[in-house]
Amino acid sequence: MFIAIVDFRTAPADRTSALARLDAESQHVRAMPGNVAFRVYASRADDSAITIVHEWADEESFAGYQTSDSFARSGEVLRPMMIAPPVSRRFRADLLETVR
Repeated sequence: MFIAIVDFRTAPADRTSALARLDAESQHVRAMPGNVAFRVYASRADDSAITIVHEWADEESFAGYQTSDSFARSGEVLRPMMIAPPVSRRFRADLLETVR
């Protein structure tokens, strides 16, 4: 499994628009081959912070997402709103178990 955690900041006045853009693309991302999860979080402690957690079957699937129209559309809207460069941390992980 491949996990990417992306943190970025917008002006507080732009956060609602940024979250709306991510919500609009979420179904497209979740339908992509290899996508396991796509979750967006708005910080409760910082009204400018947003985190995206991606889970992918493998790095190739994530690379496909990065070259997708969905990624490009989101970038066109989100990047101008960002008040600092995004930080993306990427991990290779082994799923030990899923507990329900």
